[in-house]
Amino acid sequence: MSDRILVSTRKGLFILARQAGEWRVLHAALSGAPMTAALSDPRAGVLYAAANHGHFGAKFYRSEDGGASFQELACPAFAKSEDGSGPSLFQIWCLEAGASPGTVWAGCIPDGLFRSDDRGESWRLIQPLWDRPERARAFGGSYDHPGIHSFLIDPRNPRHLIAAISCGGVWASEDEGESWEMRTDGLKAAYMPPEQDEDGAVQDPHRVSACAAAPDRLWMQHHNGVFMSRDAGRRWLRIEPPISGFGFAVAAHPADPETAWFAPSKSDEHRFPEEGRFCITRTRDGGRSFAVLETGLPRPAYDLVYRHGLDVDASGDQLALASTTGGLWTSRDGGERWQALSVRLPPVSAIRFA
Repeated sequence: MSDRILVSTRKGLFILARQAGEWRVLHAALSGAPMTAALSDPRAGVLYAAANHGHFGAKFYRSEDGGASFQELACPAFAKSEDGSGPSLFQIWCLEAGASPGTVWAGCIPDGLFRSDDRGESWRLIQPLWDRPERARAFGGSYDHPGIHSFLIDPRNPRHLIAAISCGGVWASEDEGESWEMRTDGLKAAYMPPEQDEDGAVQDPHRVSACAAAPDRLWMQHHNGVFMSRDAGRRWLRIEPPISGFGFAVAAHPADPETAWFAPSKSDEHRFPEEGRFCITRTRDGGRSFAVLETGLPRPAYDLVYRHGLDVDASGDQLALASTTGGLWTSRDGGERWQALSVRLPPVSAIRFA
């Protein structure tokens, strides 16, 4: 099981380590910074972190000592025209390690996908995705602009990529980003007029997660329900969970393609657990049935779990869960029982095993 957790909060990055069987804060890094993403890449000997300082803009950091100290590096940047006009980076929303040590990908707001091959020293925009004409119909969901929050690399073939955009659909590349195709067949957006509800460019996937052992099996928490794909997103099937189809977070089991976890919430008008029933739902049979997992979680509770607020480690047994109310819980038995690590953290935007 993983022995470290990266917790990105509104007031810094907390790095937890298991010591003598107990989780403890190893480092409280980048104090005061509103963190948006973190990633450990032990192959390159680094830990990456991103922040959104609001008035002062997005920031990107790298640590080479396990998070004890960080160096600020240049953020990804969009090209400007001669008169200085053009998009500006608002936020790095997700970070993923590439197939080679030192390669890191950044999904951003606005919806640009960037790649670095030198541990974040320099970045290049994946222009073919940025130039897709369908992007003109995309729009912001949680933010003013559309953004890439989920980025998947097929472990069998690193040239196969999937990017999910809120609100801009799901895109796939078979040639490491040189060309892209939309993969939204089966999705519906109830917030659009009926004649436009199947338009792929306006779909709002809240989060997409893949089974590492069977990467064609994808799980999606969409703005209008839960979906699953058996063919890398070429066709999506709607699933009916027992509590609510609305939510943000989903985690796929790393070895069992039939298993995934979700963090349900009440509809987009409310964004808190139905009747205060804070829980996780899990399917073990491809979405045909669900278990409601709540032992050890507070009730009533009105915590909201963001897109990146739920994670499962490589064992498939250990989960971590965090909320915008500052709660942090772990489970060592697939979510059957939860243990509170803290209920007094700053609001958590992302959590990740390292």
